[in-house]
Amino acid sequence: MDIWQPDPGETLLARTPVTFATGAATRVKGMRWFRDTERHDIQSELPGWPEGPVYTPRSSGGSLARKVGKGGVIALGAVVMAALSAAGGNLSGSSAADAGKDSPDDPADEVDDFPVLWASPGTIARTLPWQLDPGRVNEKHYRTHAIVTDRRLVIVGLAFYEKDLERIEDEVLWEVPRPTICAVQPRDFKDGTDVQLTFTDGSWCRLSSLFRRQFTRYLASPLNLVPLGSLTQAQRIAVDNFLSTAVAPDLSEPFVTLRPCGHYRAEALVPSELNAFSGTNSRDLSMNADGTELEYTDYHPEDF
Repeated sequence: MDIWQPDPGETLLARTPVTFATGAATRVKGMRWFRDTERHDIQSELPGWPEGPVYTPRSSGGSLARKVGKGGVIALGAVVMAALSAAGGNLSGSSAADAGKDSPDDPADEVDDFPVLWASPGTIARTLPWQLDPGRVNEKHYRTHAIVTDRRLVIVGLAFYEKDLERIEDEVLWEVPRPTICAVQPRDFKDGTDVQLTFTDGSWCRLSSLFRRQFTRYLASPLNLVPLGSLTQAQRIAVDNFLSTAVAPDLSEPFVTLRPCGHYRAEALVPSELNAFSGTNSRDLSMNADGTELEYTDYHPEDF
């Protein structure tokens, strides 16, 4: 196996599956577009991208046939079934995705059109890898994961073996330093799995992950990592107790973050539970400044 590893002194925070998002409104359902700031389709301009599907939005009174380029289009139902199969047929119990909503935040980009890449020539979003596009890869056999560290965001690609989820052979496809990402905005229409990343040059992309909370938790700024040696005695005792009682075959060294609400979150990844479907797994503890573990009723949205 060739599993991506951080550099010495770099902290791995999360790893989750991620793709370009897919339209959910009737007019754009199952579709996505790659746009410049004039709403021109730019997928043929993106360097190194193979030919992919060309979509036509459905009319308000019905639907138009989609035009498909070389390579074809993977039906949305097949993607969903593959995900369900890999997850044992049941995703309803996952706490990773947020609840979606029926009303769009931006009708122009969620109902009338569905850009997943918005970029002028020479901007960061235009460098994103084509392998993120479900219309260009077969997700039954290939996946893309986002890796978040304290220094960068990395996209890797890997072959997907449904019967051997622990088999991971990473290929680095793309990466950017964290400071180039200036905004991380959840997009909840309709499934609660999408997120928009905006870069410092104004370009942006819309991605989707069944594990959106894990993906965005440490990617949004500011990231306040607290060295273990800077914890108070009560906080360190709480972390040590958490580690000693965590049920896991192995634990990495924990990292602690100060959440915007003032609570602390300690998390330790479980390397042996890394898999190609869900990415990293971990054990975590949320506590007050005095080291007291939070009751469920004390949690704030930022704690998740």
